[in-house]
Amino acid sequence: MSEPSTPPPMSPIEQIFERVIWNSRFMILIPVIMSILAAFGVVIVTTVDGITLFGMAFSYLDPGMATDVRDHLRLDVLSRTVTVIDGYLLSAIMLIFALGLYELFVSKVNIAERSGFAARLLHIESIDDLKNRLARIVVLILIVKLFQLALGLKYESPQDLLFLAISVLLVGGALFLSNLGHH
Repeated sequence: MSEPSTPPPMSPIEQIFERVIWNSRFMILIPVIMSILAAFGVVIVTTVDGITLFGMAFSYLDPGMATDVRDHLRLDVLSRTVTVIDGYLLSAIMLIFALGLYELFVSKVNIAERSGFAARLLHIESIDDLKNRLARIVVLILIVKLFQLALGLKYESPQDLLFLAISVLLVGGALFLSNLGHH
């Protein structure tokens, strides 16, 4: 069995250049930090929206409210609920993106390695893994957005219902296709 060959000695300039190239990966810390801050900002905004939504839902209990006002408020509450779900999903995307970039370019998250939960969240081994994980969440956000839009539509013709059915079929196909590579 032969011993592995040792690489030829490098010139000092080559060593410096390779060190600079290797350490340039730390510039990824900027998008990691900004993604975490953006996620935090989205959580704050969405939480305020959720508190406002709770106030709107509480006003729904007014027994003296006119039926048409109640119907409008109901649609508004449901639509804003979907917006809150959207906001929290977006913050999850930002965190997964930040963790994925950090693990791919900088280092494993050591504290997460000791957590049983981390295996489900952080199993990102390549850019393709990160893109696939983010794509599935984006599809989920689009589904939530479609649901929000469908709540506000007035279905006045059979064609409107046909378009809704086609969109639901396409969403089902997107979910099916996004899960093919997951199993």
